[in-house]
Amino acid sequence: MYLKKLALAGAVSLMGTSAFAACSYENTVPLKSLTAGFEAWKAVTDAMAECGNFQAELDQEFRTKQPAAFEANPSLYHIGGVSNGTITPLLNAGTIRPLDDLVAKYGQNLTPNQLIKIDGKTMAIAMMVNTQHLMYREDILNDLGIEVPTTWDEVFAAAEQIQAAGVVDYAIGSTMKSGWNVAQEFVNMYPGFGGVFFNDDNTTAVNSEAGLNALAAMQRTLEYTDPEVLVSDSTYVQQQFQQGKIAMSNLWASRGGAMEDAAESSVVGKVKMAAAPRAVEGGAPATTLWWDGIVIATNITDEEADAAFRLAMEGMDEDMVTANNEAAIWLVQGYVPGPLAQGAIDTALASPTAPPYPSTTQMGLLHTALGNELPAFLTGERDAAATLEAIEESYTTSAKEAGVL
Repeated sequence: MYLKKLALAGAVSLMGTSAFAACSYENTVPLKSLTAGFEAWKAVTDAMAECGNFQAELDQEFRTKQPAAFEANPSLYHIGGVSNGTITPLLNAGTIRPLDDLVAKYGQNLTPNQLIKIDGKTMAIAMMVNTQHLMYREDILNDLGIEVPTTWDEVFAAAEQIQAAGVVDYAIGSTMKSGWNVAQEFVNMYPGFGGVFFNDDNTTAVNSEAGLNALAAMQRTLEYTDPEVLVSDSTYVQQQFQQGKIAMSNLWASRGGAMEDAAESSVVGKVKMAAAPRAVEGGAPATTLWWDGIVIATNITDEEADAAFRLAMEGMDEDMVTANNEAAIWLVQGYVPGPLAQGAIDTALASPTAPPYPSTTQMGLLHTALGNELPAFLTGERDAAATLEAIEESYTTSAKEAGVL
């Protein structure tokens, strides 16, 4: 499904006025879910818990746990939270089931944009769209007379001014934790320089000029970040913002609501959103477009699957969205776009547009290779050319083992 279309549908057209209410029925089947740990998933699983007999596990390392957990028979979880970047291993293993019969039974409030179809079968239900885009301290930029950056060169120029002024600990926060996160930073930047990930024969194309440019931009970012950036994931950067330690970051839209949480944020009203910066003038925003949603395990009984889908629909209903409007850019009816959605909307509407993250086996293998090999470059142990060669070799080995090459 085309992610720009998803984003527009979720961010522009879904309106409603209902107030949050308790579950409309009592769930009698014990159920468990495994999802990511950001605010949108907390809102959805809290709404599901209203129905009883439900246990939610919110874990930022969910992507590494889900494949084995869903392969168990019976599955260790009934409901999984996935995205276009994490659903592929479950599809390849056959551990999630088609949902068309359940959609017909309980999905009367779903919109067509929420139905994620693979080979004509509905395999997931999208609840929100997501992207990494520019979050910035409006007060700091205004005080220093800095325009909102639209390119990475402008981000670095702004960072230079902010750092010289000494108004925060670090001008930029970045999600460069070793593994998945640092790989995603490359995945964002590389297409922005015009790079394509694969050749027609499924070999990787990252060992290229675009690859060198992406690495150079990542390396330059380190001049303005916390020295501990290789342990910095989305939660780390979110907390840096909330504690007033950073001024800018290309961070997930799903983290925006946390900036307005007065219970834990010292910067309420000060953090604004803009489109992801472009890597080159006139190019696409240097980011990728995503959806998040639910899947149902194969290795559970039909009764459990029925109960799990019904419960998921209760968690993803209009009442939940109305009560948690700012927690995500929802695809669920009842969503009213607010200021925190503006950056994601501007990113999705950009021309040329940012690409959707590829939901393919090849991309999963390349993402792992990137996560394994990039830290050595960022610590100075390996130069850019050797790093791209190592990524190419690592991908080639795993792709041959997987039968992709």
